[in-house]
Amino acid sequence: MLMLVDAPGLWYRAFYGVPSSMRGPDGTQINAVRGFCDGLSTLIRNQRPTGLVCAIDANWRPDWRVELLPSYKAHRVAADGGEEEPDALGPQVEIIMELLRCLGIATVGSTGFEADDVLATLAAGHDGPVEVVTGDRDLFQLVDDDQPVRVIYIGRGIAKAETYDEAAVRQRFGVRADQYADFAVLRGDASDGLPGVKGVGDKTAAKLITEYGDLATLLGAAADPASSLTPRVRGSLIDAADYLAVAPKVVRTVADVPVPKVDTDLPETVADEAGLSELTQKYGLANPVTRFGEAVAENPAT
Repeated sequence: MLMLVDAPGLWYRAFYGVPSSMRGPDGTQINAVRGFCDGLSTLIRNQRPTGLVCAIDANWRPDWRVELLPSYKAHRVAADGGEEEPDALGPQVEIIMELLRCLGIATVGSTGFEADDVLATLAAGHDGPVEVVTGDRDLFQLVDDDQPVRVIYIGRGIAKAETYDEAAVRQRFGVRADQYADFAVLRGDASDGLPGVKGVGDKTAAKLITEYGDLATLLGAAADPASSLTPRVRGSLIDAADYLAVAPKVVRTVADVPVPKVDTDLPETVADEAGLSELTQKYGLANPVTRFGEAVAENPAT
């Protein structure tokens, strides 16, 4: 099984989930680094993958998505135009990336695209089972029992990780996984700057998508006065016409972005012993690195 990790999602959760008092010998804050490394170790122990890739954001807010929907992630833009993030996180991301390199874990990004698109592309291109580790609900659209592709949802933390196949997606949201993107467009998501349709929450969105099958058919019904839509819902859909014309392209992941060919095998030996030794000593990472090595060694898949 190939495990694909939403790396930005994991290091953000590690940053906020591990006490900021966690410091290296030189005083450097390393809570995100330790949480990230321990998170990977736990995932390897629990899921037992044969392969592991960490997807990263080459562009966290791609221009083409912003051109379609200017509100997309607009509230997260910092004064310098980059992504707003805690001052103590950026330096730790650099340490995490170097740690992954030394451990021999592939990291993949794609210019002009987000980690979500990389995850979708790697999942679609893999011949075999895939598990996508993320706290982003939008990636439920990738779930596919035929391949299979499952989502290991860590929105409540790795200790409370939930596994989603098609049945689980339907049970929780009331729609099929292949309908999830349309459902998300209707419902909206304030955290991504998606306004959704006024008066349409989870239950109404699920009911509409289930009844009409997809967003295009639903919009056709909204334009037909003879359809069974209530006046309120019809009016809301018509009022949101401009948003609904572009939002699906923003929400749907792109599953054919250019990605480099990398070795996806879970490494049995570290790639840079000297570099790893320097990192562990400088930042006091001996324990989490040891735990990672033990998780790999104990994994029957390797």
